[in-house]
Amino acid sequence: MHIDIITVVPELLQSPLSHSILQRAQDKGLLSVQVHDLRPYGIGKHHSTDDYQFGGGAGMVMRCEPLATLIDELREKRNYDEVIYVTPDGERYTQRRANRLSLCNDLLVICGHYKGIDERIREEYVTLEISIGDYVLSGGELAAAVLVDSIGRLLPGVIGDETSALTDTFQDDLLAPPVYTRPAEWRGREVPAILRSGNTPAIEDWRQEAAEKRTRERRPDLLGD
Repeated sequence: MHIDIITVVPELLQSPLSHSILQRAQDKGLLSVQVHDLRPYGIGKHHSTDDYQFGGGAGMVMRCEPLATLIDELREKRNYDEVIYVTPDGERYTQRRANRLSLCNDLLVICGHYKGIDERIREEYVTLEISIGDYVLSGGELAAAVLVDSIGRLLPGVIGDETSALTDTFQDDLLAPPVYTRPAEWRGREVPAILRSGNTPAIEDWRQEAAEKRTRERRPDLLGD
């Protein structure tokens, strides 16, 4: 999979993309992520990428021309499955959406800044708008890093034990059950005996029941009807 990211602050993405699982995925050749600085495409000697809003109001808006020039340049090289804009008014991001995006070959992610991007860019290019939550960030870079991480870890071969990702929270619309490791007893609290029994079918039944219980208690909205 290849993911291109457009940003005016590429430095914000250096650390999230250069460590742990994402770095290993790139080292293995399973994931390629390229960050593109929008500044060189800006207008005038100061390479401006934003301007005041029509109609007045506080906050700057990212201009059409720099974004369009860079997007057109990238589209000449790749046929993107989705052109994604990360924005608070987008579709709420879910594990189901991450699963679907992990099946794509090429993705383009646009990071907004200031008050966002000119609406005409959204109309002209964007095929999917995603929100990672009901709050506002200073820019879309952290949201883009969330997308890349959540998608990249689902690619076959990225995680050593691929079944691990399939049992994560939100898979099958359930929260994950409680997990334990050694020691078996800590400060008077013991690991449930069933998890130390070696009885795999019984353990799986316990985990399913525990996942359903935790979901009913904490996120009943996931269970629907």
